[in-house]
Amino acid sequence: MSGKSKKGLDRRDLLIASIATVGAAATLATHAGSVQAQDAAASSADAGSGGSPGTVYTGEMIQGKKVVSALDVDDLEAGQKHHLYFQGVQMPTGQYWYVSVTVAKGAKPGKRVVMTSGVHGDEMSSMHTVQTVMNQLDPMQMSGTVMAVTDVSRPAIEGMQRRWPNFGRGSDLIDMNREWPGNENGATAPSRHAGLLFNRLLRPNADTAIDFHTGTSGFDVTAFNIGGMDVPEIKAMLELYPVGQIFDSHVYPGVLHNAFVDAGIPAFCPEIGAARVLDLEMISLFVEGTMNVLKHHGIIAGPMGRTGKDVSVFIGNSAFPILATEGGIVEHLVKLNDKVEAGQKVAIQRNSFGEVVAEYISGVSGEVTGQRSDAMSEPANPLVFILFHKPPPEGVEAYPE
Repeated sequence: MSGKSKKGLDRRDLLIASIATVGAAATLATHAGSVQAQDAAASSADAGSGGSPGTVYTGEMIQGKKVVSALDVDDLEAGQKHHLYFQGVQMPTGQYWYVSVTVAKGAKPGKRVVMTSGVHGDEMSSMHTVQTVMNQLDPMQMSGTVMAVTDVSRPAIEGMQRRWPNFGRGSDLIDMNREWPGNENGATAPSRHAGLLFNRLLRPNADTAIDFHTGTSGFDVTAFNIGGMDVPEIKAMLELYPVGQIFDSHVYPGVLHNAFVDAGIPAFCPEIGAARVLDLEMISLFVEGTMNVLKHHGIIAGPMGRTGKDVSVFIGNSAFPILATEGGIVEHLVKLNDKVEAGQKVAIQRNSFGEVVAEYISGVSGEVTGQRSDAMSEPANPLVFILFHKPPPEGVEAYPE
Protein backbone atom coordinates (compact mmCIF):
# COMPACT_ATOMS: atom_id res chain seq x y z
CA MET A 1 0.00 0.00 0.00
CA SER A 2 1.31 3.39 -0.91
CA GLY A 3 2.28 5.67 1.98
CA LYS A 4 1.56 8.77 -0.09
CA SER A 5 -1.36 10.93 1.02
CA LYS A 6 -4.06 11.50 -1.56
CA LYS A 7 -4.15 15.15 -0.48
CA GLY A 8 -0.52 15.86 -1.23
CA LEU A 9 3.08 14.89 -0.59
CA ASP A 10 3.97 12.63 2.32
CA ARG A 11 6.68 13.65 4.82
CA ARG A 12 9.53 12.02 2.86
CA ASP A 13 8.53 13.70 -0.41
CA LEU A 14 8.11 17.00 1.41
CA LEU A 15 11.65 16.76 2.75
CA ILE A 16 13.04 15.91 -0.68
CA ALA A 17 11.15 18.81 -2.23
CA SER A 18 12.37 21.15 0.50
CA ILE A 19 15.98 20.07 0.01
CA ALA A 20 15.66 20.59 -3.73
CA THR A 21 14.24 24.07 -3.16
CA VAL A 22 17.00 24.97 -0.74
CA GLY A 23 19.60 23.63 -3.16
CA ALA A 24 18.22 25.75 -5.98
CA ALA A 25 18.17 28.82 -3.75
CA ALA A 26 21.72 28.12 -2.65
CA THR A 27 22.80 27.86 -6.29
CA LEU A 28 21.21 31.22 -7.07
CA ALA A 29 22.80 32.74 -3.97
CA THR A 30 26.17 31.35 -4.99
CA HIS A 31 25.93 32.95 -8.43
CA ALA A 32 24.60 36.21 -7.03
CA GLY A 33 27.37 36.40 -4.43
CA SER A 34 30.24 35.15 -6.56
CA VAL A 35 31.60 38.61 -7.31
CA GLN A 36 31.46 39.64 -3.65
CA ALA A 37 33.09 36.39 -2.55
CA GLN A 38 35.88 36.81 -5.09
CA ASP A 39 36.41 40.40 -3.98
CA ALA A 40 36.58 39.29 -0.35
CA ALA A 41 39.08 36.56 -1.20
CA ALA A 42 41.19 38.99 -3.20
CA SER A 43 41.09 41.48 -0.34
CA SER A 44 42.19 38.77 2.08
CA ALA A 45 44.99 37.71 -0.25
CA ASP A 46 46.19 41.30 -0.57
CA ALA A 47 46.16 41.71 3.20
CA GLY A 48 47.99 38.42 3.63
CA SER A 49 50.74 39.30 1.17
CA GLY A 50 52.78 41.10 3.82
CA GLY A 51 52.27 44.63 2.51
CA SER A 52 50.31 47.18 4.51
CA PRO A 53 46.80 47.88 3.18
CA GLY A 54 47.07 51.41 4.62
CA THR A 55 44.94 52.88 7.38
CA VAL A 56 41.19 52.50 6.89
CA TYR A 57 38.88 54.44 9.22
CA THR A 58 35.34 53.07 9.49
CA GLY A 59 33.92 56.50 10.37
CA GLU A 60 32.76 55.31 13.78
CA MET A 61 33.79 56.64 17.20
CA ILE A 62 33.66 54.59 20.42
CA GLN A 63 34.15 56.47 23.70
CA GLY A 64 35.89 59.23 21.79
CA LYS A 65 38.29 56.88 19.98
CA LYS A 66 38.34 56.36 16.22
CA VAL A 67 37.72 52.90 14.78
CA VAL A 68 39.96 51.38 12.10
CA SER A 69 39.62 48.20 10.07
CA ALA A 70 43.26 48.40 8.94
CA LEU A 71 46.21 50.34 10.32
CA ASP A 72 49.53 51.58 9.00
CA VAL A 73 51.39 53.34 11.82
CA ASP A 74 53.27 55.41 9.23
CA ASP A 75 49.99 57.27 8.66
CA LEU A 76 49.86 58.48 12.28
CA GLU A 77 51.30 61.77 13.48
CA ALA A 78 54.76 61.46 15.02
CA GLY A 79 55.57 62.47 18.58
CA GLN A 80 52.18 61.44 19.95
CA LYS A 81 50.26 58.58 21.53
CA HIS A 82 47.24 57.41 19.59
CA HIS A 83 44.31 55.44 21.03
CA LEU A 84 42.19 53.52 18.53
CA TYR A 85 39.78 50.62 18.30
CA PHE A 86 40.38 47.94 15.68
CA GLN A 87 37.27 46.36 14.16
CA GLY A 88 37.53 42.59 14.47
CA VAL A 89 35.12 39.82 13.59
CA GLN A 90 31.35 40.12 13.91
CA MET A 91 29.30 38.71 16.78
CA PRO A 92 26.20 36.56 16.12
CA THR A 93 24.14 39.77 16.39
CA GLY A 94 26.08 41.40 13.55
CA GLN A 95 27.93 43.85 15.78
CA TYR A 96 31.72 43.77 15.96
CA TRP A 97 34.30 42.72 18.49
CA TYR A 98 36.63 45.70 18.88
CA VAL A 99 40.14 45.50 20.31
CA SER A 100 42.05 48.33 21.97
CA VAL A 101 45.11 49.68 20.18
CA THR A 102 47.62 52.14 21.63
CA VAL A 103 50.41 53.47 19.42
CA ALA A 104 53.35 55.46 20.77
CA LYS A 105 54.73 57.04 17.57
CA GLY A 106 58.20 58.43 18.15
CA ALA A 107 59.26 61.89 17.06
CA LYS A 108 62.05 60.24 15.06
CA PRO A 109 61.89 57.18 12.79
CA GLY A 110 63.16 53.81 13.96
CA LYS A 111 62.24 50.21 14.67
CA ARG A 112 58.62 49.14 15.21
CA VAL A 113 57.79 46.85 18.14
CA VAL A 114 54.36 45.26 18.55
CA MET A 115 53.21 44.04 21.98
CA THR A 116 50.12 41.88 22.42
CA SER A 117 48.22 40.47 25.38
CA GLY A 118 44.79 39.05 26.08
CA VAL A 119 45.03 36.23 23.54
CA HIS A 120 43.70 34.21 26.47
CA GLY A 121 40.98 35.93 28.47
CA ASP A 122 42.17 35.06 31.98
CA GLU A 123 45.69 36.49 31.73
CA MET A 124 45.48 39.75 33.63
CA SER A 125 49.17 40.23 34.51
CA SER A 126 50.09 40.11 30.82
CA MET A 127 47.68 42.94 30.05
CA HIS A 128 48.92 45.02 32.98
CA THR A 129 52.54 44.54 31.89
CA VAL A 130 51.82 45.94 28.43
CA GLN A 131 49.82 48.84 29.86
CA THR A 132 52.64 49.69 32.28
CA VAL A 133 55.25 49.74 29.51
CA MET A 134 53.08 51.98 27.34
CA ASN A 135 52.48 54.38 30.25
CA GLN A 136 56.24 54.84 30.64
CA LEU A 137 56.82 55.87 27.02
CA ASP A 138 57.21 59.48 25.92
CA PRO A 139 56.81 59.63 22.12
CA MET A 140 58.69 62.92 21.92
CA GLN A 141 61.77 61.13 23.26
CA MET A 142 61.41 58.03 21.07
CA SER A 143 62.97 56.92 17.79
CA GLY A 144 60.55 54.40 16.36
CA THR A 145 57.10 53.10 17.21
CA VAL A 146 55.61 50.83 19.86
CA MET A 147 52.11 49.47 19.28
CA ALA A 148 50.15 47.66 21.99
CA VAL A 149 47.05 45.51 21.51
CA THR A 150 45.96 44.55 25.01
CA ASP A 151 42.66 42.67 24.58
CA VAL A 152 43.05 40.43 21.54
CA SER A 153 40.42 37.85 22.52
CA ARG A 154 37.63 40.15 23.66
CA PRO A 155 34.87 37.53 24.15
CA ALA A 156 37.14 35.46 26.40
CA ILE A 157 38.20 38.53 28.38
CA GLU A 158 34.59 39.52 29.02
CA GLY A 159 34.17 36.27 30.98
CA MET A 160 37.78 36.21 32.28
CA GLN A 161 38.12 32.73 30.79
CA ARG A 162 40.92 31.22 28.76
CA ARG A 163 39.08 30.32 25.56
CA TRP A 164 36.85 32.16 23.11
CA PRO A 165 33.16 31.14 23.55
CA ASN A 166 32.07 30.21 20.05
CA PHE A 167 28.48 29.55 18.99
CA GLY A 168 28.83 28.46 15.37
CA ARG A 169 27.75 24.85 15.99
CA GLY A 170 26.19 24.96 19.41
CA SER A 171 28.30 26.11 22.34
CA ASP A 172 32.06 25.62 22.06
CA LEU A 173 35.29 27.02 23.52
CA ILE A 174 38.17 27.72 21.13
CA ASP A 175 41.76 28.39 22.19
CA MET A 176 42.69 31.42 20.11
CA ASN A 177 46.38 30.70 20.59
CA ARG A 178 46.03 27.76 18.24
CA GLU A 179 44.50 29.85 15.44
CA TRP A 180 47.34 32.09 14.22
CA PRO A 181 47.97 33.49 11.68
CA GLY A 182 44.25 32.98 11.20
CA ASN A 183 42.16 33.04 8.06
CA GLU A 184 39.87 35.93 7.16
CA ASN A 185 37.59 33.40 5.44
CA GLY A 186 38.07 30.66 8.04
CA ALA A 187 35.57 28.17 9.43
CA THR A 188 35.19 29.83 12.84
CA ALA A 189 34.85 33.37 14.15
CA PRO A 190 38.13 33.15 16.15
CA SER A 191 40.00 32.05 13.01
CA ARG A 192 38.60 35.01 11.09
CA HIS A 193 39.30 37.39 13.98
CA ALA A 194 42.91 36.19 14.09
CA GLY A 195 43.23 36.63 10.33
CA LEU A 196 41.88 40.17 10.43
CA LEU A 197 44.18 41.19 13.26
CA PHE A 198 47.29 39.53 11.87
CA ASN A 199 46.87 40.72 8.28
CA ARG A 200 45.56 44.23 8.88
CA LEU A 201 46.97 45.29 12.25
CA LEU A 202 49.82 43.21 13.66
CA ARG A 203 52.12 41.98 10.90
CA PRO A 204 52.15 45.16 8.77
CA ASN A 205 53.38 47.21 11.75
CA ALA A 206 55.98 44.91 13.30
CA ASP A 207 59.74 44.63 12.98
CA THR A 208 59.77 42.75 16.30
CA ALA A 209 56.91 41.35 18.38
CA ILE A 210 56.31 40.24 21.97
CA ASP A 211 53.19 38.23 22.86
CA PHE A 212 52.62 38.34 26.64
CA HIS A 213 50.89 35.51 28.53
CA THR A 214 50.45 33.99 32.00
CA GLY A 215 49.59 30.56 33.31
CA THR A 216 46.03 29.38 32.93
CA SER A 217 43.18 29.25 35.44
CA GLY A 218 44.00 26.48 37.88
CA PHE A 219 47.65 26.19 36.83
CA ASP A 220 50.38 28.59 37.99
CA VAL A 221 53.73 29.13 36.29
CA THR A 222 57.02 30.81 37.12
CA ALA A 223 58.40 33.94 35.48
CA PHE A 224 59.89 32.68 32.22
CA ASN A 225 60.19 33.39 28.52
CA ILE A 226 59.51 31.09 25.57
CA GLY A 227 61.45 31.53 22.35
CA GLY A 228 63.79 29.88 19.88
CA MET A 229 67.33 30.74 20.96
CA ASP A 230 68.66 29.39 17.66
CA VAL A 231 67.48 32.70 16.16
CA PRO A 232 70.14 35.28 17.15
CA GLU A 233 67.71 38.23 17.27
CA ILE A 234 65.36 36.32 19.57
CA LYS A 235 68.17 35.03 21.80
CA ALA A 236 69.45 38.58 22.31
CA MET A 237 66.02 39.76 23.49
CA LEU A 238 65.37 36.78 25.77
CA GLU A 239 68.62 37.45 27.61
CA LEU A 240 67.54 41.01 28.43
CA TYR A 241 64.94 39.89 31.01
CA PRO A 242 65.87 39.47 34.70
CA VAL A 243 63.78 36.30 35.05
CA GLY A 244 64.91 32.89 36.20
CA GLN A 245 63.90 30.56 33.36
CA ILE A 246 63.96 30.39 29.56
CA PHE A 247 62.10 27.72 27.62
CA ASP A 248 64.29 27.45 24.52
CA SER A 249 61.69 26.06 22.13
CA HIS A 250 59.61 26.92 19.11
CA VAL A 251 56.78 25.03 20.86
CA TYR A 252 53.96 24.24 18.42
CA PRO A 253 52.09 25.65 15.42
CA GLY A 254 49.22 28.08 15.78
CA VAL A 255 50.62 30.28 18.55
CA LEU A 256 50.88 34.00 17.86
CA HIS A 257 54.60 34.53 18.41
CA ASN A 258 55.38 31.66 16.02
CA ALA A 259 53.13 33.23 13.38
CA PHE A 260 55.30 36.35 13.61
CA VAL A 261 58.47 34.25 13.33
CA ASP A 262 57.07 32.42 10.30
CA ALA A 263 56.48 35.84 8.72
CA GLY A 264 60.14 36.75 9.26
CA ILE A 265 59.52 38.87 12.37
CA PRO A 266 61.58 37.97 15.49
CA ALA A 267 59.17 37.27 18.35
CA PHE A 268 58.90 35.51 21.69
CA CYS A 269 56.46 34.88 24.53
CA PRO A 270 56.85 36.03 28.16
CA GLU A 271 54.91 34.02 30.77
CA ILE A 272 54.05 36.09 33.85
CA GLY A 273 52.90 33.85 36.70
CA ALA A 274 49.34 32.99 37.64
CA ALA A 275 46.15 33.70 35.72
CA ARG A 276 43.27 35.90 36.93
CA VAL A 277 45.42 38.00 39.28
CA LEU A 278 47.87 40.90 39.13
CA ASP A 279 51.29 39.78 40.35
CA LEU A 280 52.83 43.25 40.62
CA GLU A 281 56.24 41.99 41.75
CA MET A 282 56.52 39.64 38.79
CA ILE A 283 55.07 42.24 36.40
CA SER A 284 57.89 44.64 37.34
CA LEU A 285 60.49 42.12 36.12
CA PHE A 286 58.88 41.92 32.69
CA VAL A 287 58.40 45.68 32.46
CA GLU A 288 62.12 46.10 33.18
CA GLY A 289 63.04 43.48 30.58
CA THR A 290 60.74 44.96 27.94
CA MET A 291 62.19 48.43 28.48
CA ASN A 292 65.60 46.81 27.95
CA VAL A 293 64.35 45.41 24.63
CA LEU A 294 63.20 48.87 23.52
CA LYS A 295 66.62 50.27 24.45
CA HIS A 296 68.29 47.40 22.59
CA HIS A 297 66.41 48.43 19.43
CA GLY A 298 67.24 52.11 19.90
CA ILE A 299 63.62 53.15 20.40
CA ILE A 300 64.26 54.70 23.80
CA ALA A 301 67.49 55.93 25.37
CA GLY A 302 69.01 55.26 28.77
CA PRO A 303 71.08 52.67 30.60
CA MET A 304 70.00 49.04 30.61
CA GLY A 305 68.19 47.74 33.66
CA ARG A 306 68.83 44.33 35.14
CA THR A 307 69.12 41.50 32.61
CA GLY A 308 69.57 37.75 32.65
CA LYS A 309 73.22 38.34 33.56
CA ASP A 310 72.08 39.66 36.95
CA VAL A 311 70.05 36.59 37.92
CA SER A 312 70.56 32.85 37.77
CA VAL A 313 68.81 31.75 34.57
CA PHE A 314 67.93 28.10 33.98
CA ILE A 315 67.55 27.27 30.28
CA GLY A 316 65.64 24.18 29.21
CA ASN A 317 64.49 22.93 25.84
CA SER A 318 61.61 20.67 26.95
CA ALA A 319 58.81 20.65 29.51
CA PHE A 320 58.19 17.27 31.14
CA PRO A 321 54.52 16.83 32.13
CA ILE A 322 53.35 14.94 35.19
CA LEU A 323 49.67 14.07 34.70
CA ALA A 324 47.18 12.92 37.30
CA THR A 325 46.33 9.23 37.17
CA GLU A 326 43.60 9.43 39.83
CA GLY A 327 40.94 11.82 41.05
CA GLY A 328 41.37 13.54 44.40
CA ILE A 329 43.13 16.27 46.36
CA VAL A 330 46.67 17.11 45.24
CA GLU A 331 49.44 17.90 47.72
CA HIS A 332 52.59 19.36 46.18
CA LEU A 333 55.94 18.44 47.70
CA VAL A 334 57.95 21.00 45.69
CA LYS A 335 57.50 24.67 44.81
CA LEU A 336 57.82 26.70 41.64
CA ASN A 337 61.46 27.21 40.60
CA ASP A 338 62.63 24.31 42.82
CA LYS A 339 65.31 22.09 41.36
CA VAL A 340 64.29 18.43 41.15
CA GLU A 341 66.09 15.21 40.28
CA ALA A 342 64.89 12.29 38.21
CA GLY A 343 63.08 9.88 40.51
CA GLN A 344 62.17 12.57 43.06
CA LYS A 345 58.64 12.51 44.47
CA VAL A 346 56.95 15.84 43.63
CA ALA A 347 53.30 15.35 44.64
CA ILE A 348 50.84 12.97 46.26
CA GLN A 349 47.08 12.64 45.87
CA ARG A 350 44.42 11.63 48.40
CA ASN A 351 40.87 10.43 47.94
CA SER A 352 37.87 11.62 49.95
CA PHE A 353 38.85 9.32 52.85
CA GLY A 354 42.28 10.91 53.07
CA GLU A 355 43.97 7.79 51.75
CA VAL A 356 46.97 8.28 49.46
CA VAL A 357 45.88 6.98 46.06
CA ALA A 358 48.80 8.21 43.94
CA GLU A 359 52.39 9.39 44.24
CA TYR A 360 53.96 11.36 41.42
CA ILE A 361 57.62 11.11 40.45
CA SER A 362 59.67 13.33 38.15
CA GLY A 363 61.10 11.47 35.19
CA VAL A 364 63.77 14.11 34.57
CA SER A 365 66.16 16.45 36.36
CA GLY A 366 65.34 20.13 35.97
CA GLU A 367 63.35 22.96 37.54
CA VAL A 368 59.66 23.23 38.36
CA THR A 369 58.12 25.68 35.88
CA GLY A 370 54.40 25.03 36.45
CA GLN A 371 52.06 23.54 39.07
CA ARG A 372 48.38 22.89 39.33
CA SER A 373 46.94 25.45 41.75
CA ASP A 374 43.44 23.97 41.96
CA ALA A 375 43.56 21.53 44.88
CA MET A 376 41.26 18.97 43.25
CA SER A 377 42.13 17.10 40.08
CA GLU A 378 40.59 14.46 37.89
CA PRO A 379 42.66 11.97 35.90
CA ALA A 380 44.75 13.33 33.00
CA ASN A 381 45.02 16.88 34.36
CA PRO A 382 48.59 18.24 34.34
CA LEU A 383 49.90 18.54 37.90
CA VAL A 384 53.50 19.65 37.38
CA PHE A 385 55.73 20.73 34.49
CA ILE A 386 59.48 20.23 34.84
CA LEU A 387 61.67 22.39 32.60
CA PHE A 388 64.73 20.40 31.56
CA HIS A 389 67.49 20.49 28.98
CA LYS A 390 67.82 17.03 27.54
CA PRO A 391 65.52 14.81 25.46
CA PRO A 392 62.63 13.21 27.36
CA PRO A 393 62.73 9.47 28.11
CA GLU A 394 61.73 7.26 25.22
CA GLY A 395 57.99 7.17 24.69
CA VAL A 396 57.26 10.30 26.76
CA GLU A 397 55.71 13.25 24.97
CA ALA A 398 56.19 16.77 26.30
CA TYR A 399 52.78 18.17 27.18
CA PRO A 400 52.07 20.99 24.69
CA GLU A 401 50.44 23.53 27.01
